[in-house]
Amino acid sequence: MNRLLIPVALSLSLITGCAVNPVTGKKELSLVSEAQEMEIGRKNYAPLRQSQGGDYVVDKKLTAYVSEIGQKLAAVSDRKLPYEFKVLNNSVPNAWALPGGKISINRGLLTELGSEAELAAVLGHEITHAAAKHTASSMSRGMLIQGAVMATVIGTQGKDYAQIAQLGAGLGSQLITKKYGRDAERESDYYGMKYMSKAGYDPQGAIDLQRTFVRLSEGKNQDWLSGLFASHPPSRERVENNIKTAAKLPKGGSVGKDRFKTRTAHIRRTKPAYEAYEEGRKALQKGNLKKARTQVGKALRLEPKEGHFHALLGDIEEKRKHPAIAKRHYNKAIKLNDSFFYYYLKRGLVNEKLKNADAAKLDLERSIQLLPTANAYNSLGNLARTAGNLKSAKSYYRKAASKDTTEGKAAYSALMALDLSENPQNYIKLRTGLDNKGRVKAELYNPTPRDVKSIVIAIHFRDTNGQIRKLKRVYKSVLPSGKKRLIDLGVKNIPKAQLSKAKFGIIGARLAK
Repeated sequence: MNRLLIPVALSLSLITGCAVNPVTGKKELSLVSEAQEMEIGRKNYAPLRQSQGGDYVVDKKLTAYVSEIGQKLAAVSDRKLPYEFKVLNNSVPNAWALPGGKISINRGLLTELGSEAELAAVLGHEITHAAAKHTASSMSRGMLIQGAVMATVIGTQGKDYAQIAQLGAGLGSQLITKKYGRDAERESDYYGMKYMSKAGYDPQGAIDLQRTFVRLSEGKNQDWLSGLFASHPPSRERVENNIKTAAKLPKGGSVGKDRFKTRTAHIRRTKPAYEAYEEGRKALQKGNLKKARTQVGKALRLEPKEGHFHALLGDIEEKRKHPAIAKRHYNKAIKLNDSFFYYYLKRGLVNEKLKNADAAKLDLERSIQLLPTANAYNSLGNLARTAGNLKSAKSYYRKAASKDTTEGKAAYSALMALDLSENPQNYIKLRTGLDNKGRVKAELYNPTPRDVKSIVIAIHFRDTNGQIRKLKRVYKSVLPSGKKRLIDLGVKNIPKAQLSKAKFGIIGARLAK
């Protein structure tokens, strides 16, 4: 056996665990406890919904209807969980489940279904993913692989592995966009149909649904490819499997075409409004303000109660540099829906432009409660800095700087301006060593977006006489962003035995103008 693989094998033997799948009764790998499942679902459900358009609130009876069907199916499932069902204000045909039974279905998928039985097929499928711990299982496999990587690094490179031991960054979005394995999809189709039948629905709905999915996938429909098919790839095999499953289930059951059409009548009637809205957003992104305004006008004539449409008018006015007019549109959006982060974020940003600092702060903080964003944290940092509260400004900028976005980079740059002189070691990296002539050299690296100069290096060491020496070396030249420089520290009397105990650190630096 390769010696480098021994630590991996040992580590995997220690962390591998099994649990019984509550749906299939099979023993499976499980590194995620039930309590962890519940916590993952609880923490990620609301922010994920926010990031995908928020809850659909124009027709609140629609969510109640979807929840009614979902709870009927959940009641006959093999695992009792705190199931929740939400309709998202998103035109992309999609549905997803988080661990712990947190399930969402997009408005865009509901407009494509033809019956309550098809809706039951979608929800039964997602219920099975949650009940059978499919997401938790995929997480366990990911943790196992990551454990292997970590163990390899530990076994071969000491303890310098912190940068790869990061499980959970962007966890929620990864969970719902990750493609399920074929076995998980088969199980969800099979048990979802069983739940349908137990709840009184005709399993033929699941067959019709998969046939529609296959037809749409073969047509390369981009909305479907970016939605449901990304994590639930359809296939003719799944259609055939559903036909075989239906043959083993009791015949008949409710189809519910008329009831479904009645309950979804509003979103079907207003579908063209959202299509116009999407065209308006695309036009705005391309800078065609006239077309954007025309499209949102069409949308509002069909559906005047949709906050997204009023927010788009605000975005258009903001682009035209009319913040006061934009604010009126954001006000209207919030009046229609006071639980979506984007409206508060955009109103907060225009309040900042209008010098309404207190109102801007309230709006931005409310947006963060709903969904933390670099945009909001960066603007809160600006407001705190203007008010002279530098400690708060740094805190906001740090949070924004964790995101690799335009706003995140701007926040990092602002943070450096406030913090570099106090904590230069957080920004400039230092490595030291001996060259082939025994001279002590330092490599300075500037990974930040700003050029830096006047870098001060502190050196503490014990000399040949046993005396502690404290020296400083200054690199006066500019160290550009992203560049490295190798310098001679001019230290010649450090005994080799003491070199490993010598201390080197960055204690000063300034931004280059």
